[in-house]
Amino acid sequence: MKRAATILLQVLVVLIGLAVLAFLLWEPHVEGRNVNATLYQIYFNDPFLAYAYLGSISFFAGLYQLFRVLGYARQGRLFSPAAVRAVRTIKYCALAMVGFVVVGEIFILNNNSDDRAPAVVMGAFITLCSIVTALAAARCGSMLKRAIN
Repeated sequence: MKRAATILLQVLVVLIGLAVLAFLLWEPHVEGRNVNATLYQIYFNDPFLAYAYLGSISFFAGLYQLFRVLGYARQGRLFSPAAVRAVRTIKYCALAMVGFVVVGEIFILNNNSDDRAPAVVMGAFITLCSIVTALAAARCGSMLKRAIN
């Protein structure tokens, strides 16, 4: 790949990561029940929020691995065992996201709330995106591995 294209893609990956981090930190403050809550009440009295932050670790780890793969492509080392390992890690991060979202959906469905439908749709969308990412990473990983051999 051209050097400018990979740098642009790396910048986009960083911007996506920053946007998701900003959303994760901003959204709990505007949620209906947390509008008048203190920071302590928002972050330490909500186990689901802690679970969401724990689940987001796999998303950020996958973004970091994508950043590394783009770095390998910029250096001309895309067809290396390190790139194959990074793509495999992206696949595992996507599968971990699926697991976290499924458990979160079960938590939401067991909760008696009127707001379950939007949360279930968002979870289904995130699960679908994660499955597509895992399948694409598996396919790219096998293609890279075949190209190395």
